[in-house]
Amino acid sequence: MSFKSRLLGGAVIAPLAFASAGVQAADIVDTAVQAGQFETLVAAVQAADLVDTLKGDGPFTVFAPTDDAFAKLPAGTVDDLLKPENKDQLTAILTYHVVPGKTMSGDIAGQTLEVASVQGDTIAIDATDGVKVDGAIVVSADIETENGVIHVIDTVIMPEM
Repeated sequence: MSFKSRLLGGAVIAPLAFASAGVQAADIVDTAVQAGQFETLVAAVQAADLVDTLKGDGPFTVFAPTDDAFAKLPAGTVDDLLKPENKDQLTAILTYHVVPGKTMSGDIAGQTLEVASVQGDTIAIDATDGVKVDGAIVVSADIETENGVIHVIDTVIMPEM
């Protein structure tokens, strides 16, 4: 299945191709696995024991960094975060990428706002010229899942720690 480009504030958000999920819609985790460009994110979600949460009822809005986004972090950062002794820090980072409820790009078009993440800190969103989330660019928006929506971002966003 493919998702149509979204025009927001004059900026085109590119489509993201996903493997066919069949007749039944997939949840956030299964959708990320099927996409093939979120291997690091999926590994992190597993290491933080958040799989069941993100497969839960939701709805959730997830700002999902790609593998390329994780690759931008300083060398060794991901390996360190995946260590069991850093699980709390990893969980904080991952839950900072999640907002309760289902927010589609059309719901925020033309606005600047701050939204509370599941982690507890607020995320700055600027949807006046494309969409930026704490400075990360949304490269593909409105990927609907059975328990929410995924917006793909090009950078890992970090809560204040």
